Amino acid sequence: MFLGGLSLLLGLIGAVLPILPTTIFLLLAAFFFAKSSHLLHKWITNHKIFGPPIVDWQKYGAVSKVARIRAVVTMVGLLLISILLSLPLLVIVIQGLVMGTVSVFLLTRRYPPQNQNR
Repeated sequence: MFLGGLSLLLGLIGAVLPILPTTIFLLLAAFFFAKSSHLLHKWITNHKIFGPPIVDWQKYGAVSKVARIRAVVTMVGLLLISILLSLPLLVIVIQGLVMGTVSVFLLTRRYPPQNQNR
């Protein structure tokens, strides 16, 4: 339950700070809550904002079109900020490789069966 709470906290911080990912921490929170607290798992999967993408991932391994676009745009934006800040080339290359890999993973996931444009 501690790991679920920590993941939830990091996910909520990531909702405000663009440098910290939100989705992965919320998915981790749902995973840990499923193992430790039925009540907290039910709460996070029924949450009006966070619940639908978590359920889409848990049930179908699916990512919505809107979530894909937001994630890729955010990653490209952060990479551009790194370039504008003249970070070391090695840092930019590593960021590009990681973000590119994550983008390919996201873009190759299926869409949720209901309302694919969400």
